[in-house]
Parts: sequence; C-alpha cells; structure tokens
Amino acid sequence: MINDDHPVPLLSVRGITKSFAGVHALRGVDLTVRAGEVHCVLGQNGAGKSTLIKTLSGVHQPDSGEIRWAGEPTAITDPVAALTLGIATMYQELDVVDGLTIAENIFLGHEKATGGVLHVAESNRVASELLTRLGHGSISPSTEVSRLSAANKQIVSMARALSHDIRLIIMDEPSAVLDSEEVKNLFRVVRELTAQGIAVVYISHRLEEIRQIGDRITVIKDGRSMAGGLNVAETSTPELIKLMTGRDLANVFPAAGAVSTDAAVVIDVDSLGLRGQFSDVSFTVRAGEIVGLAGLVGSGRSEILETIYGARKPTSGRVSVGGRALRPGSVRAAVDAGIGFSPEERKSQGLILDEPIFKNVTLSSFARFARFGILQERRERAVAAEQIDALELRPADPDRSTRTLSGGNQQKILLARWLVHGTRVLLLDEPTRGVDVGARAEIYALIRRLSAVGTAIIVVSSEIEEVLGLADRVLVIGEGAVLATSPATDIDEHAVLDLVMKGTAA
Repeated sequence: MINDDHPVPLLSVRGITKSFAGVHALRGVDLTVRAGEVHCVLGQNGAGKSTLIKTLSGVHQPDSGEIRWAGEPTAITDPVAALTLGIATMYQELDVVDGLTIAENIFLGHEKATGGVLHVAESNRVASELLTRLGHGSISPSTEVSRLSAANKQIVSMARALSHDIRLIIMDEPSAVLDSEEVKNLFRVVRELTAQGIAVVYISHRLEEIRQIGDRITVIKDGRSMAGGLNVAETSTPELIKLMTGRDLANVFPAAGAVSTDAAVVIDVDSLGLRGQFSDVSFTVRAGEIVGLAGLVGSGRSEILETIYGARKPTSGRVSVGGRALRPGSVRAAVDAGIGFSPEERKSQGLILDEPIFKNVTLSSFARFARFGILQERRERAVAAEQIDALELRPADPDRSTRTLSGGNQQKILLARWLVHGTRVLLLDEPTRGVDVGARAEIYALIRRLSAVGTAIIVVSSEIEEVLGLADRVLVIGEGAVLATSPATDIDEHAVLDLVMKGTAA
C-alpha cells in the first residue's frame, strides 16, 4: 500500500551517472520510490537497469548525482551499507551456493552464531519460518541447494533477502524461472510486503506482470530515464514499448509459414521415458516445423529436452534423427546427428562467460577449425563475424567478453553456435528468459527464419503465450505425460491451463 501521506519518498535518485572505461552506462537517471509501493523499472537489455540496481546495492559508486534515503543525502558505499540502510537485492542470476544447505544460504554473511559456534537449530527454525512465509514450508531448510529446481533456488534467494530487516527490496526478474502458480505466490508475498510499508523495486520484461503487480513505472533507455512515476493503470502498453524501444512494435510474433505434410520427419521421439520424471512421450517434428511443449514448471518439459539431447539417459524409448536411432544418453551422438540445445540456464550451462564471443560461437565446431590438431583462430573469428552480422549482435566485436553482453545478445550467441554447426534439430529451453521486448521480437523472428530453411525446432517456455505464438503445434505436458496435442491455432492459454490442472489433479 503506497504511503501517500508521507511527504518524503523513501528513496530519491537524481541525475545518477556511471561510466566504465569511457562507456556511459548511466547518463542521468532519476528514480523516486515511496514506502509501500511497487515501483517497476522497465527498459531493454543494455538500457542501464543492472547498473542502476548495482549502484543502489552498493556494488558500484556513481560518478555524479545524488541519492537520498528517507530525505537525507546518503552514500551507499558497499553492499553492507545498503543492507544496513534496509535495501536488499534479489539478482536475476541465481546467487545461491549449491554446496550449502538452504538455511546456510539464507544466512550467508550474517550467520546465527555465538563465539564462532553456529546455531544450526536456530538457523533452520528461522529459515523454515521464512520458507513458510513464501508458501514453501514443505521444503526442509537442511536440504542442500544443489538438489533444488531453478524455481526453488529463486525462493531461497528471496528468503535470504527477507532475512534482513529491510525497508526496500529490489527484485530483478524474479519471475523468470517461475510458472504461473509460482508467480501468483510471488505476487502474494509482494503484496504482503507492501502492506507492511516495505517498498519494492520490481524489474521485469513481462509487461503483463507490470499490469498485475505495479503501482508506478520508470522507463530507462540508453542510460537515461525517459519517464518516471507513470501510473500503471493510466499508461498503455504501446506507450511503454515506444518509450523503451523508441519505436512501435505492432506484432511481436512473426507470421507462421505453412508446414507441408509432405515435409520429411527430422526427429522422431518414440515412447521416451525417464524414471521419476516423465514417461511414454512420443511425437515427431518435420522439417521447418516448430513444436512447443507447454506446461508448468516441474511438469517434465525441460527434462524431455535434456533427454533428447543426451544429457540424461532415458529408461525407456528412443530418439531417432533422419531415421537413425541415437545412442541413449550421449550428447556427442546427438550433436553429431545435428541436434543443438539452448539450455534454460544459458549463463551456467550454455556459455563460457569469460571467453570471447567468437570462442562461444565456435564451441561445438572445433574440429572444423582445426588443422593438425591446432585451432585456427583467424578462421574462427571470420566465421563468428559472419554470424554476428547476420544476427545483428551488438556490440559487433568477436573478441568482446561474452559476460559483458545483454541477455538477448547472449541468446543470439547460442543460436549462432548451432547455425555454424549446421544443426537440423534445435531444442530451445526458455529462449527469451530475461530478454527485453525488443530483443524478444528479434529472437522470435530469428527462430522463424530458422524454421523457414527447414530446421526442426522444439520450444519450451513458461510463458504459454510465447509457446502458442511461436509454435505450429503444441504438446501440453503435465506430470511427465503428454496430455494433449493440438495445432497452435486451435488452442488458447485457458485451454492449456485447464488441461494441465485436470492432468495434475488426476
């Protein structure tokens, strides 16, 4: 609940600038956040949102400008200073430590201890209370984090933020790994926080979420605040998109082309099963066809893709490409047959972040660039440069560190890798996670271009609208089983959710 009676905003940012090696990340950003409100910050990847967040969190120091906290000028010198003020941050990239328990992660850096002796029981008790508050009281706080799904790791990150005495919580893409029910639970928690007078700065690329949870909006473009304090209910989506991108986006999803029934079957998944995850999954994908797997997080969608790719060994069934059965549980066999995979966690599972762009583009095709066992980097760079131009990757520098790129450009690198490899089947798990609306449109268009030249594509997304907008045919997945198969044009989001809920309850 917004505190309109209090004349002084909780946080006031004026004219903040920040440069790195001569590159201007922030060129003058204003932001005013009131106690008890959800203030949404929108902007494309590279607009400066991450730099702003890290400045408010004490990771970066601004070059100029002013920050006021409860009306008083303040310097947030480091993350400890931010937490002391009452500012906690949940970063988009999961910041949990797999080797520690849930409770150890929640209290990392402010452990419950006396004289160097950890109070394990007390830590577990308070951690359990926090998990219950977040709607996940059934999870044991002594569970090692490495055993959790991406969605539950996000819950641990949220519990860590709430373990401090906070007045403002910054949430960077908190729903990126959550399904629709998890998002509802997230919104419940956010409303509980704001009802207590806690302010929330909410960053999301999902404009429909902003409509549901936001009170006011600040839009950032090219390091500048284009508009601030916009009322969510009074600002149209086309207006927001134009502020973010500088242009109108009439249609996000490109028109689908007709898939010929005479087109060759490229991949045949026959009675595939993985004990404890999914069973009896069968479908085919023709050349140029996009098949979407729709369902909730935990339904088995990602596990199906990983098993097709050979990252998991099936307990039943088989996968065939071009009529030839693949060796089960072999990534090498899948790649050699022409299967490419873009994983959900692209930064930890798909990319080598500290390597240059060209190395990531050629990662699955080293043999092509080797002579007498020696890699020819000049050829690697040349081929990577062709893909960089073709995919309009920015900045167009093959030697640039992959870590420095936006989420949309990192996703393009993964697509470029499989283009170089000559992929026949492309598996895409959450291809637009953490990608802004402008970059999404580019990635959607690229996926359609790949299908137009005969690539068979299988897409998994937590956003049912995305599956329906991209796919020619949809498989509804629930509790590890195919509940229904339908042309994308013959099914809508409500029908998918109805099938999933009935399948889950059965």
